[in-house]
Amino acid sequence: MSVHDFYTFAAVLAVAAAVGLLATRLRQPLIVAFIAVGILVGPVGTGWVTGGERIDLLAHLGIAILLFLVGLRLDLHLIRTTGPVALATGLGQVLFTSVVGFGIALGLGMDPITAFYVAVALTFSSTIIIVKLLSDKRELDELHGRIAVGFLIVQDLVVVLTMIALTAFGRQTGTTLAVDMATTVGKGLGMLAGLALAMRYVIPWLLHHVARSQELLVLFGVAWAVALAALSDWLGFGTEVGAFLAGVSLASTPYREAIGARLVSLRDFLLLFFFLNLGAQLQFTDATRQITDAVVFSLFVLIGNPLIVVLIMCAMRYPVRVGFLAGLTVAQISEFSLILAALGLSLGHITTATVSLITIVGLITITASTYLILYSKQLYRRLHRWLAPLDRSHTRTAEAGELPADIDVILYGLGRFGSRVAHQLTRAGYRVLGVDFDPKAVATWNNDPTTAVFGSGEDPDFLHSLPLHQARWVVSTIPGIDTNLALLHGLRHHNYQGRIALTAHTQRDAHRLNRAKPDIVLEPFSSAATATLSVITTDLGPPTTAQ
Repeated sequence: MSVHDFYTFAAVLAVAAAVGLLATRLRQPLIVAFIAVGILVGPVGTGWVTGGERIDLLAHLGIAILLFLVGLRLDLHLIRTTGPVALATGLGQVLFTSVVGFGIALGLGMDPITAFYVAVALTFSSTIIIVKLLSDKRELDELHGRIAVGFLIVQDLVVVLTMIALTAFGRQTGTTLAVDMATTVGKGLGMLAGLALAMRYVIPWLLHHVARSQELLVLFGVAWAVALAALSDWLGFGTEVGAFLAGVSLASTPYREAIGARLVSLRDFLLLFFFLNLGAQLQFTDATRQITDAVVFSLFVLIGNPLIVVLIMCAMRYPVRVGFLAGLTVAQISEFSLILAALGLSLGHITTATVSLITIVGLITITASTYLILYSKQLYRRLHRWLAPLDRSHTRTAEAGELPADIDVILYGLGRFGSRVAHQLTRAGYRVLGVDFDPKAVATWNNDPTTAVFGSGEDPDFLHSLPLHQARWVVSTIPGIDTNLALLHGLRHHNYQGRIALTAHTQRDAHRLNRAKPDIVLEPFSSAATATLSVITTDLGPPTTAQ
């Protein structure tokens, strides 16, 4: 690398840092900043980056680390715990978007191969962005957050399988299709068999020794990801497949969290070069046509994707509110969409103009959907009356009319905290009625002595069906402050004469709830900290006075 290259590299990093700062101030994910920087310093912009072996190598490393981390954190248990809704919404949305998107692309005059790539690129949403946004809003543990992460994992599996198929069968070898398929299947089975043997006999022993040094553990993770990516590419499956399988092979080890946590920053840094390389290849030769097509596809993603999730979840009798909040998480395309486009370009299936189109759609949808998710609850309140006709969850409340009248406690929320409270009250001999809007939680509790019904704390009409006149306590273990305030208002509107307890997970929420004056505000984290401190200080005894 010449001195001039080093100066250019420093300038590009400075621009990336400045644009990244602007993106964070606008509450946008860094992927938007990276795409913008790639366009800005590419041939369309300053021309500082025009592609080359160095940038291309760093870009491939970034994709390898990204897919390695996806495999490393592949949590199939989460799909099982969210039940059929994760598979139904994940696969249903992929099928709907790809089929309808393919039709739209054909209608805009694209050839079938290009239309296929565009349609498939529109189906995938960014797990990285969604998890970050939901985590910032403290909604990962809410029902819509768990469902969203579940079907995003389904999407990740679909995109990896798609890339495997395209890479394996997308290259012409000059032999017949049957021979190609047999060779591909044979290589794939051989690679999987070798990896299974390594996972059984080599990796646990090796990691035991490597993990003695944290720095060596991180180096091993990167080396393992890149080595399997290189082997996979040599076998004809592409680097993406090998990197993903490298992550899967370490996902069941006790070291996956340590490796993953330390590689996130490296992934984010190296992905910058993928977008720089992508920006260097973009061509806007027919900008007017591309902008028109991009707007059409963006509107389809922003409106059509959430709508199909709402329809699927409403058909499964989830509340329309849960479907709407979960549906907004698929209102954008992901970094995988751009990786898929780059793969199609490298295979010669699509042109740089198509890659440019998908990139523009990514910029529009990621930017817009970020604000949709940040202000999702305010948006739902504005659209509720138009979405209400889709709601079928009220059919679950019919069973509430058959509830026993002799209830001591009505308990909203049957999650981790609520279920413990319900168990303790039932064991003490009190009669508890559980309320939750997670159908799986309701079904589970109806197999126990505690009776449970499907309902929402934000639905004032649902209170009519509950035995409020008999219950001495209404307890909400739901962490959402808006839900708690709505429940408190509904109980007072129905002239409930018993006592009310609401839950707050933060001191700020506790202050807001105390101003509304329920009888008790429960703070489980604060109580747990106090109990923990009591146990520790009792064991330690009086503190030793510093000499």
